Amino acid sequence: FLNDGNNLADRSGKVARLDELIEEIVETNQRVLVFTQYRVMGDLLAEHLTNLIGGKPDFLHGGVSRGKRQKMIDQFQSENSSPVLLISLKAGGTGLNLTAANRVIHFDRWWNPAVEDQATDRAWRIGQQRTVFVHKLVCQGTLEEKINTLLIEKRELASQSVGTGDDWFTNMDTDELKEMFSLNMSKAVQG
Repeated sequence: FLNDGNNLADRSGKVARLDELIEEIVETNQRVLVFTQYRVMGDLLAEHLTNLIGGKPDFLHGGVSRGKRQKMIDQFQSENSSPVLLISLKAGGTGLNLTAANRVIHFDRWWNPAVEDQATDRAWRIGQQRTVFVHKLVCQGTLEEKINTLLIEKRELASQSVGTGDDWFTNMDTDELKEMFSLNMSKAVQG
C-alpha cells in the first residue's frame, strides 16, 4: 500500500506533476481546489502536501460534519488560509461557492463528465473575478487514459445530440432575427 513512508512524488508521476502545479500556484499567490474521488487518496495527498505548502490542507469529504464543513469553506474563502483545499468529488461537487480558488485540479477522473463540470463550477461561479484554469491529471497507458478518452467521447456525443442550445440563435441572419422579434399585430389583437 502507498502508506509505507515513501515519498508519493517519487513513486507517482501524477503526484510529481501535482507538486509542480501546486508549487506554481503557491508561488503566484493563487488558490486551488484539488478534487479526488477517493477518501484514502485525499488523506494521502493531505499528508503529502503538508511539507510542500507549509501546513496541512483541509480535506472536505463526506465524513466531515456540517459545522466543520462550513468552517473549512469560510476559512478557505478568507485570505489567510491554506492555498489548497482538497475535496472529495461527491461531497464537494455541488452547492459550494469557492471563488477564492481560480485553479481546479481533478486528480483522478470520474466516469461522468457532468460530475466533473459541477465540481469545477465550485470555483467558476458568480463573483469569480479571475480566469479559472482547470487541470485534469491523466497518466498515459493506464485505465485513466481510457476513462479520459471515454469522457471526451461522451462530451462530443452530448454536444452533437443536445448542443449548447445557442446555435439556432447565433446562426440566424438579419431577416430571420427581425421576423422572430417582430410583433404580428393581427395575431396579438386576436389573442
